[in-house]
Amino acid sequence: MSSRIRHRRPLLAAALLAPLVLTACGGDDGNDGGGGGGGGGGEVELTLAHSYTEQQPQHRCGAQVIADEVAAADVGMTVEVFPSSQLGGDADRIQSVVSGDIDIDIQGASALGAVYEPMSVVDAAYAFDDGEHLARFFGSDASEELKQGFAEETGVNVLGAWSAGARHFTANQPIRTPEDLDGLRMRFPNSPQFLMNAEALGAAATEVAYEELYLALQQGIVDGQENPIVNISASNLGEVQDYLSLSGHQENSNLVIVGPVWDELSGEQQEALDAAIDTAVEQVPGCVEEDEQTILDEWEASGAFEVVDDVDTDAFRTQVEEYLRANLSEEQLPVYEAIRDSAE
Repeated sequence: MSSRIRHRRPLLAAALLAPLVLTACGGDDGNDGGGGGGGGGGEVELTLAHSYTEQQPQHRCGAQVIADEVAAADVGMTVEVFPSSQLGGDADRIQSVVSGDIDIDIQGASALGAVYEPMSVVDAAYAFDDGEHLARFFGSDASEELKQGFAEETGVNVLGAWSAGARHFTANQPIRTPEDLDGLRMRFPNSPQFLMNAEALGAAATEVAYEELYLALQQGIVDGQENPIVNISASNLGEVQDYLSLSGHQENSNLVIVGPVWDELSGEQQEALDAAIDTAVEQVPGCVEEDEQTILDEWEASGAFEVVDDVDTDAFRTQVEEYLRANLSEEQLPVYEAIRDSAE
């Protein structure tokens, strides 16, 4: 009879899954306790957490694809997905991955920057030319030093990365040049890299929780904000904003990270998980693009937004690059240079 390898989970997940675990175990609590995962015939059950809803492409074409591909590989390993921050917010989950309470997570680079500062540069404004550039960087040797440094600092491996769409400005006036941001209170997420991006872009950043953004815009607490199209749609910001300015000033990064469990997997299981993540990395950008086009078509038909597609991105890029090169730390600047050197 094969043994079952189980991994620690946060108390919330353990409570939710208690009946399922008791049924699945059938009273057999045997554990081979050793590394090498399924080398002895053990079944590995991994947890994968993220903050997105089940309707968003990060789940449909990312997390769920990883789970499905792992199951299809039939290597004695399954992945159970916990969407919508069920296992905690980003800051809590990265700590849980480090400790081994969560096995796999999908995180933005800024959140990972809280435990390894150089990683935050992945979210620097205009660091990447587009989503393909981001995926190409993480799939090449150019990212090895960054990934290795992150692994040495945290014990966590980055096995894949994709862009969940570019971030754009919305406001009640068009934003075509850096000067158009003058006098506007723009909401940015409360993280060091995002706030640095605001400075580099020439924006006066106001910190508002994402959950409070609609009301803050409606009440005039902030004049505008920036987010990917799928987020703007999910939050119904077209009801309280007039213009969508396609600045594309940042690729919304998602990194797939795997904690200490990686070293417990057999070689066959590692290959299967790696291949499953690669498949998701290939599929997510296409799903994001389809979702974005559908949303833009709906907005055009409904008049929810006036779309500004003649943003002077060259002016923004020039200003941003000068600012970042002067203000990134000694640990961050080499990452930025490696990213820019990898551009085609």
